[in-house]
Amino acid sequence: MRTVIHLLSRDETEQQTALAISRNLLNDETDSIDDVAVVVQAGGIDAVVTGADTEDRVRSLLNDGVPFKACSNTLESNDLDESDLVDGVETVPEGAVEVTRLQTEGYAYIRP
Repeated sequence: MRTVIHLLSRDETEQQTALAISRNLLNDETDSIDDVAVVVQAGGIDAVVTGADTEDRVRSLLNDGVPFKACSNTLESNDLDESDLVDGVETVPEGAVEVTRLQTEGYAYIRP
């Protein structure tokens, strides 16, 4: 099974929940989870900006193979650049399109 976590909220609790869900899926002992991806857009972009309280958790997940994909439209609307993101976070043109693409590839959708 594959799962995409869609992180849209600026709320720190929701951001922490999204990262915890990602970690829990990775740690699943049934070996039924093959891939986990996180797509961030709107206020969720705050979770993947360098210096955020979530930076260490994001780095840990990246190191464990979880791709983080940040919406380029969100970067632009928040006056951010790719260099503002935690190293390893990819950008995609549109977050919603990326979520949809992943779902067509069989990813289950979770939005905390």
